[in-house]
Amino acid sequence: MTSWGEFRSAEPEFAELTQRILQRGVALVIATLRADGSPRVSGIEVVFDDSGPATELAFGSMPGARKGADLRRDPRFALHAAPADQSGGDLGDGDVKVSGRALWTGPLSGPVTGDAFRVDLSEVAWTGLNDARNRLVVRWWTPSSGLRSVERE
Repeated sequence: MTSWGEFRSAEPEFAELTQRILQRGVALVIATLRADGSPRVSGIEVVFDDSGPATELAFGSMPGARKGADLRRDPRFALHAAPADQSGGDLGDGDVKVSGRALWTGPLSGPVTGDAFRVDLSEVAWTGLNDARNRLVVRWWTPSSGLRSVERE
């Protein structure tokens, strides 16, 4: 299992960029798998929990929500943070995609009820523009291959 903290230790600058994008306040979308295998997308918010030995990327699901039921049955997910400003085709800081497995950690603690999950990372990807803003850049990290990058016209 790979925590966000392990990712951050392996690639601190890339983790800082992707975490900033995930926390910038733009709506996030998570894709889960329904019982019949078809995809479901839902809005979601994430938190970075520093209370344990490693920082965890975590999120919750309201009581009875289908995304929580989906994840308890099949923990695979993909999370997407779209570019903040797409007016005029600008990617701004870019977008981030995170995929992995959502591990159920029990009921949410505190005043909000529901299910709590933490993330076992399998990939973190960023798509944006190069410094000259004339090429698309894709950077992605996996626990087995580390950080890779390609540029496209």
